[in-house]
Order: sequence, then structure tokens, then C-alpha cells
Amino acid sequence: MQCHYCDRDAAYAAEKDGIKVGLCEEHFRERLEELAESDELAALREQIDVDRTE
Repeated sequence: MQCHYCDRDAAYAAEKDGIKVGLCEEHFRERLEELAESDELAALREQIDVDRTE
């Protein structure tokens, strides 16, 4: 499988509803950084209270 963004071999793959997408190491890290900085992730952290020590 090739990366969704370039011609390199995919190091990671995800599948949902029968659709499979691969990412090379570089693009996987880029997407992960984007997600880590996203408002959606911040909102999810607030919802599940990941800092809770209980």
C-alpha cells in the first residue's frame, strides 16, 4: 500500500467503513502533530477530563 499523500510505501494504515488509507512515516507524524494541536482534540480532552487522577 502506498501513502495517501505521496508515492512512498505506507508505514501505517487505517480502515473505516471498508475504506483503507495508508500513510508513510513522515505524513503520519505530520497528521499526528496537526491533530495534537486541533481544537477538536482539546474539546475531547475536556469532555473526558484526561487530567483527572481518580
